[in-house]
Amino acid sequence: MIRVSRSSVLCLAIVLILLAGFVTACGTDSPANLIAQADWAYTTRHLQESMIEAIAAFEAVVPSLDTLSFETQAYVLNRLAQLCYEAPSFSEGDTPEDRVLYEKGKTYGLQSLRLCSEFAENEASDFDEAVSYVTDAAALLWTADNWGVLCGMNPIQGLFHQGKVLALFSRSVEVDPSYWGGSASNALGSLLIMSPPALGGDKEAGLALVQSAIAIDASYLTNRVVLAEYWGFTYDFLGQLTGIRDAELVERELAIVLDADIGDWPFWNPQAKRGAEALL
Repeated sequence: MIRVSRSSVLCLAIVLILLAGFVTACGTDSPANLIAQADWAYTTRHLQESMIEAIAAFEAVVPSLDTLSFETQAYVLNRLAQLCYEAPSFSEGDTPEDRVLYEKGKTYGLQSLRLCSEFAENEASDFDEAVSYVTDAAALLWTADNWGVLCGMNPIQGLFHQGKVLALFSRSVEVDPSYWGGSASNALGSLLIMSPPALGGDKEAGLALVQSAIAIDASYLTNRVVLAEYWGFTYDFLGQLTGIRDAELVERELAIVLDADIGDWPFWNPQAKRGAEALL
Protein backbone atom coordinates (compact mmCIF):
# COMPACT_ATOMS: atom_id res chain seq x y z
CA MET A 1 0.00 0.00 0.00
CA ILE A 2 1.25 3.47 -0.83
CA ARG A 3 1.15 5.80 2.16
CA VAL A 4 0.18 9.38 1.42
CA SER A 5 1.50 12.07 3.75
CA ARG A 6 -0.85 14.61 5.33
CA SER A 7 1.07 17.41 3.59
CA SER A 8 0.49 15.76 0.20
CA VAL A 9 -3.20 15.45 0.92
CA LEU A 10 -3.33 19.10 1.97
CA CYS A 11 -1.55 20.22 -1.20
CA LEU A 12 -3.95 18.15 -3.31
CA ALA A 13 -6.93 19.60 -1.47
CA ILE A 14 -5.70 23.13 -2.14
CA VAL A 15 -5.26 22.38 -5.84
CA LEU A 16 -8.73 20.84 -6.04
CA ILE A 17 -10.29 23.83 -4.29
CA LEU A 18 -8.58 26.20 -6.72
CA LEU A 19 -9.63 24.12 -9.71
CA ALA A 20 -13.19 23.94 -8.44
CA GLY A 21 -13.23 27.69 -8.04
CA PHE A 22 -11.86 28.15 -11.54
CA VAL A 23 -14.44 25.80 -13.07
CA THR A 24 -17.21 27.59 -11.21
CA ALA A 25 -15.83 30.93 -12.35
CA CYS A 26 -15.82 29.83 -15.96
CA GLY A 27 -19.19 28.15 -15.76
CA THR A 28 -22.15 29.44 -13.81
CA ASP A 29 -21.16 32.48 -11.76
CA SER A 30 -22.34 35.95 -12.73
CA PRO A 31 -19.77 38.66 -13.49
CA ALA A 32 -20.61 40.29 -10.16
CA ASN A 33 -19.89 37.07 -8.24
CA LEU A 34 -16.69 36.49 -10.19
CA ILE A 35 -15.48 40.00 -9.44
CA ALA A 36 -16.28 39.46 -5.76
CA GLN A 37 -14.27 36.20 -5.78
CA ALA A 38 -11.39 37.93 -7.52
CA ASP A 39 -11.44 40.84 -5.09
CA TRP A 40 -11.32 38.46 -2.14
CA ALA A 41 -8.34 36.58 -3.56
CA TYR A 42 -6.68 39.89 -4.47
CA THR A 43 -6.42 40.88 -0.80
CA THR A 44 -4.01 38.00 -0.16
CA ARG A 45 -2.26 37.91 -3.54
CA HIS A 46 1.12 37.88 -1.80
CA LEU A 47 0.32 34.15 -1.58
CA GLN A 48 0.78 32.46 -4.93
CA GLU A 49 -2.43 30.45 -4.79
CA SER A 50 -4.40 33.66 -4.19
CA MET A 51 -2.66 35.36 -7.10
CA ILE A 52 -3.61 32.45 -9.39
CA GLU A 53 -7.20 32.49 -8.14
CA ALA A 54 -7.54 36.26 -8.60
CA ILE A 55 -6.27 36.16 -12.18
CA ALA A 56 -8.49 33.20 -13.05
CA ALA A 57 -11.62 34.85 -11.65
CA PHE A 58 -10.98 38.21 -13.29
CA GLU A 59 -10.21 36.52 -16.63
CA ALA A 60 -13.48 34.60 -16.39
CA VAL A 61 -15.25 37.98 -16.49
CA VAL A 62 -13.58 39.03 -19.76
CA PRO A 63 -16.02 37.22 -22.11
CA SER A 64 -18.85 39.21 -20.49
CA LEU A 65 -17.13 42.59 -20.46
CA ASP A 66 -19.39 44.10 -23.12
CA THR A 67 -22.39 43.59 -20.84
CA LEU A 68 -20.85 45.66 -18.05
CA SER A 69 -20.56 49.40 -17.46
CA PHE A 70 -17.44 51.19 -18.71
CA GLU A 71 -16.34 51.72 -15.09
CA THR A 72 -16.57 48.00 -14.33
CA GLN A 73 -14.82 47.08 -17.57
CA ALA A 74 -11.95 49.41 -16.69
CA TYR A 75 -11.78 47.99 -13.17
CA VAL A 76 -11.49 44.39 -14.39
CA LEU A 77 -8.97 45.19 -17.13
CA ASN A 78 -6.82 47.33 -14.84
CA ARG A 79 -6.76 44.66 -12.18
CA LEU A 80 -5.71 42.08 -14.76
CA ALA A 81 -2.96 44.35 -16.09
CA GLN A 82 -1.74 44.85 -12.53
CA LEU A 83 -1.86 41.16 -11.57
CA CYS A 84 -0.08 40.09 -14.76
CA TYR A 85 2.66 42.56 -13.85
CA GLU A 86 2.88 41.29 -10.27
CA ALA A 87 2.57 37.52 -10.85
CA PRO A 88 6.10 36.98 -12.27
CA SER A 89 7.50 37.88 -8.85
CA PHE A 90 6.82 34.25 -7.91
CA SER A 91 9.10 32.89 -10.65
CA GLU A 92 12.87 32.58 -10.77
CA GLY A 93 12.96 35.52 -13.18
CA ASP A 94 12.85 36.23 -16.93
CA THR A 95 11.17 32.96 -17.90
CA PRO A 96 9.04 32.45 -21.05
CA GLU A 97 6.02 32.29 -18.76
CA ASP A 98 6.93 35.71 -17.36
CA ARG A 99 7.00 37.18 -20.85
CA VAL A 100 3.55 35.73 -21.56
CA LEU A 101 2.19 37.39 -18.43
CA TYR A 102 3.73 40.76 -19.29
CA GLU A 103 2.34 40.54 -22.82
CA LYS A 104 -1.10 39.76 -21.43
CA GLY A 105 -0.78 42.62 -18.95
CA LYS A 106 0.12 45.03 -21.74
CA THR A 107 -2.82 43.78 -23.82
CA TYR A 108 -5.28 44.19 -20.95
CA GLY A 109 -3.89 47.64 -20.22
CA LEU A 110 -4.25 48.81 -23.81
CA GLN A 111 -7.77 47.39 -23.90
CA SER A 112 -8.58 49.50 -20.84
CA LEU A 113 -7.03 52.61 -22.42
CA ARG A 114 -9.19 52.07 -25.52
CA LEU A 115 -12.29 52.50 -23.40
CA CYS A 116 -11.41 56.18 -23.84
CA SER A 117 -12.78 56.79 -27.34
CA GLU A 118 -10.29 59.60 -28.08
CA PHE A 119 -7.40 57.29 -27.26
CA ALA A 120 -8.79 54.58 -29.52
CA GLU A 121 -9.29 57.06 -32.38
CA ASN A 122 -5.76 58.53 -32.20
CA GLU A 123 -3.66 55.57 -30.99
CA ALA A 124 -2.41 54.52 -34.44
CA SER A 125 -1.75 58.00 -35.84
CA ASP A 126 -0.37 59.91 -32.84
CA PHE A 127 0.23 57.91 -29.67
CA ASP A 128 1.27 60.91 -27.56
CA GLU A 129 -1.91 62.79 -28.45
CA ALA A 130 -3.99 59.68 -27.80
CA VAL A 131 -2.49 59.33 -24.33
CA SER A 132 -3.25 62.98 -23.54
CA TYR A 133 -6.99 62.19 -23.53
CA VAL A 134 -6.76 59.40 -20.92
CA THR A 135 -7.73 60.19 -17.33
CA ASP A 136 -7.39 56.68 -15.85
CA ALA A 137 -4.14 56.65 -13.86
CA ALA A 138 -4.37 52.90 -13.22
CA ALA A 139 -4.67 51.99 -16.91
CA LEU A 140 -1.76 54.28 -17.73
CA LEU A 141 0.52 52.95 -14.98
CA TRP A 142 -0.02 49.21 -15.40
CA THR A 143 0.15 49.36 -19.19
CA ALA A 144 3.43 51.25 -18.95
CA ASP A 145 4.80 48.88 -16.31
CA ASN A 146 4.18 45.76 -18.39
CA TRP A 147 5.37 47.40 -21.60
CA GLY A 148 8.47 48.75 -19.88
CA VAL A 149 9.51 45.30 -18.68
CA LEU A 150 9.04 43.91 -22.18
CA CYS A 151 11.29 46.70 -23.50
CA GLY A 152 13.92 45.69 -20.96
CA MET A 153 13.74 42.06 -22.05
CA ASN A 154 14.69 43.13 -25.57
CA PRO A 155 16.64 46.42 -25.17
CA ILE A 156 17.30 47.02 -28.87
CA GLN A 157 13.65 46.58 -29.83
CA GLY A 158 12.67 48.39 -26.65
CA LEU A 159 14.37 51.57 -27.84
CA PHE A 160 11.66 51.92 -30.49
CA HIS A 161 8.89 51.74 -27.87
CA GLN A 162 10.47 53.65 -25.00
CA GLY A 163 8.85 56.92 -26.07
CA LYS A 164 5.39 55.38 -25.70
CA VAL A 165 6.24 54.02 -22.25
CA LEU A 166 7.51 57.47 -21.21
CA ALA A 167 4.30 59.05 -22.51
CA LEU A 168 2.16 56.65 -20.47
CA PHE A 169 4.11 57.22 -17.25
CA SER A 170 4.16 61.00 -17.81
CA ARG A 171 0.40 61.14 -18.28
CA SER A 172 -0.16 58.97 -15.20
CA VAL A 173 1.88 61.45 -13.15
CA GLU A 174 -0.22 64.30 -14.56
CA VAL A 175 -3.53 62.56 -13.89
CA ASP A 176 -2.82 61.35 -10.33
CA PRO A 177 0.76 61.53 -8.99
CA SER A 178 -0.29 59.86 -5.72
CA TYR A 179 -1.72 56.72 -7.36
CA TRP A 180 -0.13 53.52 -6.06
CA GLY A 181 2.29 55.25 -3.74
CA GLY A 182 3.73 57.49 -6.43
CA SER A 183 4.70 54.56 -8.65
CA ALA A 184 4.42 56.49 -11.90
CA SER A 185 6.80 59.14 -10.56
CA ASN A 186 9.42 56.61 -9.49
CA ALA A 187 9.10 54.70 -12.77
CA LEU A 188 9.29 57.80 -14.95
CA GLY A 189 12.15 59.13 -12.85
CA SER A 190 14.19 55.95 -13.21
CA LEU A 191 13.71 56.00 -16.99
CA LEU A 192 14.80 59.64 -17.23
CA ILE A 193 17.88 58.90 -15.11
CA MET A 194 18.92 55.92 -17.23
CA SER A 195 18.09 57.25 -20.70
CA PRO A 196 20.56 59.35 -22.73
CA PRO A 197 19.42 62.89 -23.60
CA ALA A 198 18.90 61.87 -27.24
CA LEU A 199 16.19 59.47 -26.06
CA GLY A 200 14.52 61.94 -23.72
CA GLY A 201 16.69 61.35 -20.67
CA ASP A 202 17.19 63.99 -17.99
CA LYS A 203 19.05 62.84 -14.88
CA GLU A 204 18.20 65.78 -12.63
CA ALA A 205 14.51 65.75 -13.58
CA GLY A 206 14.48 61.99 -13.01
CA LEU A 207 16.02 62.35 -9.56
CA ALA A 208 13.43 65.00 -8.64
CA LEU A 209 10.62 62.67 -9.68
CA VAL A 210 11.92 59.76 -7.59
CA GLN A 211 12.35 62.06 -4.60
CA SER A 212 8.80 63.32 -5.10
CA ALA A 213 7.55 59.72 -5.04
CA ILE A 214 9.16 59.25 -1.62
CA ALA A 215 7.52 62.46 -0.45
CA ILE A 216 4.16 61.20 -1.75
CA ASP A 217 4.38 57.92 0.20
CA ALA A 218 7.47 57.08 2.21
CA SER A 219 5.76 53.90 3.45
CA TYR A 220 5.80 52.48 -0.10
CA LEU A 221 9.33 51.11 0.16
CA THR A 222 9.77 50.52 -3.57
CA ASN A 223 10.26 54.29 -3.92
CA ARG A 224 13.45 54.15 -1.84
CA VAL A 225 14.73 51.05 -3.62
CA VAL A 226 14.29 52.85 -6.94
CA LEU A 227 16.26 55.84 -5.61
CA ALA A 228 19.09 53.58 -4.45
CA GLU A 229 19.12 51.44 -7.58
CA TYR A 230 18.89 54.10 -10.25
CA TRP A 231 20.58 57.10 -8.63
CA GLY A 232 23.02 55.18 -6.47
CA PHE A 233 24.41 53.24 -9.45
CA THR A 234 25.23 54.16 -13.05
CA TYR A 235 24.16 52.37 -16.23
CA ASP A 236 24.76 52.47 -19.97
CA PHE A 237 21.97 53.26 -22.42
CA LEU A 238 21.03 49.57 -22.61
CA GLY A 239 20.56 49.40 -18.86
CA GLN A 240 23.79 47.55 -18.07
CA LEU A 241 25.38 48.42 -14.73
CA THR A 242 28.59 50.43 -15.14
CA GLY A 243 29.46 51.70 -11.67
CA ILE A 244 28.45 53.39 -8.41
CA ARG A 245 27.36 57.02 -8.30
CA ASP A 246 26.61 57.43 -4.57
CA ALA A 247 27.48 54.55 -2.24
CA GLU A 248 26.42 56.48 0.87
CA LEU A 249 22.94 57.05 -0.55
CA VAL A 250 22.63 53.36 -1.44
CA GLU A 251 23.51 52.23 2.06
CA ARG A 252 21.29 54.85 3.74
CA GLU A 253 18.16 54.21 1.65
CA LEU A 254 18.40 50.44 1.72
CA ALA A 255 18.95 50.44 5.48
CA ILE A 256 15.70 52.38 5.85
CA VAL A 257 13.94 49.82 3.66
CA LEU A 258 15.25 46.83 5.59
CA ASP A 259 14.34 48.37 8.96
CA ALA A 260 10.84 49.45 7.94
CA ASP A 261 7.56 47.68 8.68
CA ILE A 262 5.52 45.98 5.95
CA GLY A 263 2.68 48.35 6.73
CA ASP A 264 -0.10 48.80 4.19
CA TRP A 265 1.77 47.19 1.27
CA PRO A 266 1.78 43.43 2.02
CA PHE A 267 2.64 42.47 -1.57
CA TRP A 268 5.03 45.25 -2.55
CA ASN A 269 7.01 46.00 0.61
CA PRO A 270 8.34 42.43 0.98
CA GLN A 271 9.38 42.70 -2.68
CA ALA A 272 11.18 45.94 -1.87
CA LYS A 273 13.00 44.32 1.05
CA ARG A 274 14.18 41.45 -1.15
CA GLY A 275 15.31 43.98 -3.74
CA ALA A 276 17.22 45.90 -1.08
CA GLU A 277 19.01 42.75 0.08
CA ALA A 278 19.98 41.93 -3.51
CA LEU A 279 21.36 45.43 -4.11
CA LEU A 280 23.39 45.36 -0.91
